[in-house]
Order: sequence, then structure tokens, then C-alpha cells
Amino acid sequence: MCGIAGALHLHSKKPVNQDLLRSMVAMIRHRGPDEFGLYQGRGVGLGSARLSIIDIDGGQQPISNEARTLWIVFNGEIFNYVELRERLQGSGHRFSTTTDTEVIVHLYEEYGEECLEHLNGQFAFALWDSRTETLFMARDRLGIRPLFYTIADGTLYFASEIKALLVAPEIQASLDPQALAQIFTFWSPSPSKTIFRGIHSVPPGHFMRVQNGRTTIEPYWRLQFPERTGKRDSAPDEEKVAELHDLLVDAARIRLRADVPVGSYLSGGLDSSYRVRIRLRLSRIDSQNT
Repeated sequence: MCGIAGALHLHSKKPVNQDLLRSMVAMIRHRGPDEFGLYQGRGVGLGSARLSIIDIDGGQQPISNEARTLWIVFNGEIFNYVELRERLQGSGHRFSTTTDTEVIVHLYEEYGEECLEHLNGQFAFALWDSRTETLFMARDRLGIRPLFYTIADGTLYFASEIKALLVAPEIQASLDPQALAQIFTFWSPSPSKTIFRGIHSVPPGHFMRVQNGRTTIEPYWRLQFPERTGKRDSAPDEEKVAELHDLLVDAARIRLRADVPVGSYLSGGLDSSYRVRIRLRLSRIDSQNT
């Protein structure tokens, strides 16, 4: 878990107040107490509070491409970053770190907004493209990692937690009665709403593009359900169990990539118990191989 925050002036190129940016990051320092970093460009500021998991010494954020025209702050994990890195290096991209964060930068260089289609992970990030003066933000498919934003007095603010947004004096913590009613009815507000009036979240599986003062939010992924035909799957139950087991083993193995010890939450239920069993088994296999 890391924390990101930032601001973009929508109609001017004046510098973002550095003290305000530092204060926003300080409000979420519990998310990433290891390192703090800032980037300031024309009318934009990015901030990061990092929890070091991969490339502990070299993965300080914000991270840029070789030409220093793209800058990113990132919260989350890209589980298939090793494979993506090898592919990008084969296409001529040069890396200065071994962190998964830098993979997103080079993916954006290679594929633009379609880079999201290649990511296997849980993430929220903000990427500044100084060539086109575009802020590109995205959230993972199921919304595991949070990303909140608001617009006040011609400035867009974003952060991993709402409390960081409230640092800006022009942003008020005013309750939204409609969102409150939804929470009491459905346990959660509808996508993009929050309990505070005018403060929104980027919906799961969506990206936000901010360019020339215009803000666009679009989906890049939707949950697909197969059509019900009334016919039962003819595959034997044993085959289905084996397929599910293989998928869980693959998911657990790819999540063990880290330069620090990896832990698991165990509630005592069937799902978490089985997941911990798989991780313990994989850990023993890896230790035997080394």
C-alpha cells in the first residue's frame, strides 16, 4: 500500500503550491512511510508516500521515462511486471529501476491509454505526459485501490484518501444527503459518489483523462457474465476443481513477487484458509529450490 496525491490547474500553468502538495502527502503518510517524493511541472504537481515492496533502493517515486517527459505516482502492485518488462526491453525501452512502477511508464509510451489492457494487478496511478500536457489517471478493474478527486476554483485535486483533498482550503467537507441515503440503503454510495458533496471516486475499471481543461472519464473494462442457456456444463466436477486449483496457484505465485517478506490475512474461512495453504506450499517449494 502506498499513497498518491496531486493537483492540476485546469486553466493556467502557474506552479502548484509546494507546501500544499507536501501537506496532502503528509496526510496519507501512514500508507507509505518509507519514502516521500514530489514532482512539479507546468501547472501540475504529483506527490507520493511510498511503502517499499519492489526495488527497495531504486524505486523512489515519482518515476519518469528516459526522456523525463512522462512522470508517474503509483499505488498498488502489477503482478505481471516481470513479463511486461522483458517484452518492453525487447522493443527497445531502457529501464533505470527494477520496480513495477516504471513498467507502467514504458507501457504508456508503447501503447498509450491501451496500456491498461496489459496490466494484471491492483492499482491506482496518475501519469503526467508533459508532451501533450495530459494527466492520465486510472483505477484497477475491480476498484481494489482507491482514487478520489474533486475540482475546486479551477484546480483538480486527487488523492488516495479524501482527507488529503481536504487539506486544500477551498475544499469543504460537506455531506451529500443522496450519498448518505445510498449508504444506509445499499451499504455504499453508487460508483463515483462519496459521502462528501463534490468529491468523487474514479469508478473501478475506468480511466480519467484531463487535457486542455477538459475532463473525460471512460471505462476500459466491464465485468462480463455468460448468458444463461439452461444447459449444464458437461465438464466433470473433478476437472472444474483442478482448473480452479491451477488458477489459484498461479494467482498466489505471481503475488509472491516482492523484495520483502509477504504475509497473508487468515480469517478462518474456507477461502482464506485455502489461499494461505497454497502460499505456504509455494514458499516451501521455492525455499527447497534455492
